[in-house]
Amino acid sequence: MGNTDTCEAALQRVVDFFEQLQPADVARIADIYTADAQFKDPFNEVQGVPAIEAIFAHMFRELDAPRFVITQRVQQGAQCFVTWDFLFGMRRFDAGRTQTIRGASHLVLREEAGVWRVAIHRDYWDAAEELYEKLPVVGSLMRWLKRRANS
Repeated sequence: MGNTDTCEAALQRVVDFFEQLQPADVARIADIYTADAQFKDPFNEVQGVPAIEAIFAHMFRELDAPRFVITQRVQQGAQCFVTWDFLFGMRRFDAGRTQTIRGASHLVLREEAGVWRVAIHRDYWDAAEELYEKLPVVGSLMRWLKRRANS
């Protein structure tokens, strides 16, 4: 009997992985991504499992209690689009207060040896609105610039 993995099952594994992600799980990223996977977000553009692991390890080092909540998903074959809320605390600013970034990811799955994994992961979120405005000094400047642009 052959492997019955599907794109749909793979997307469910990805959603489960990110919603349950803990520091120890970073070492399991190769279960989710192909060895040559490409990852891009507003701050990073990397290729390969070790580089992707480094991004998530850095996230756990720099933020308090980071976690993802997948809010919606759309899938057409190997093409997937998920929306999410990323909740976290900032250790250096506003300690104890939960921050939220809302964003989306475009995922392209690829089958290798009967197993579907993420080959391309591209995150879309507005760094200015979702992050910079929440920082004390930069946030004041960003809010002032937004008011000026809207007047």
